[in-house]
Amino acid sequence: MMTNNYKNRSVLLFLPAIDFNEQEFLIVSNSLKNAGIKIFIVSDSASICIGSNGLKVKNEIQLYNVHENNFGGIIIIGGKGTRNYWNNQSLHSIAKKFVQNKKPVGAICSAPIILAKAGLIKSAATCYNDDIKELEREGVQYKDFPVYSENKIITGKDPVSSDEFIKTFLYELSKN
Repeated sequence: MMTNNYKNRSVLLFLPAIDFNEQEFLIVSNSLKNAGIKIFIVSDSASICIGSNGLKVKNEIQLYNVHENNFGGIIIIGGKGTRNYWNNQSLHSIAKKFVQNKKPVGAICSAPIILAKAGLIKSAATCYNDDIKELEREGVQYKDFPVYSENKIITGKDPVSSDEFIKTFLYELSKN
């Protein structure tokens, strides 16, 4: 993969403090690194985020300290713990700023619900099967696709769709 399109780019990766999906995190973060993109882990955790199988990842930026101008895009990793952030106003606000600045916003698994509740997904998205009713409750049509992308908002269904999800995100990032 050519890295020229992403020169001097950095992307925020939001992780829940506990119970993030490790498979999604590892596939997404490794793909970004392989493309030459610097990643920064953001969370409300004091220091360490813990995945659903015990993987520990250091949090580099506190949620309240995000300045979207410093990053090319943001990805919200899914997992059981992501449901605790569905109504997180700080995360809603950060995602809105990325959308307003026409930067790609990615959400996978349970994370698309955050974007729907923030009012950022108007028509359709995909998400984890267990969360379809919650997505539809926000007036968003569920699309049974591994990845659904519209207006620089990329949603992924589950860990199996992580590869296609990050390829779609990188494509949108390269257009900025």
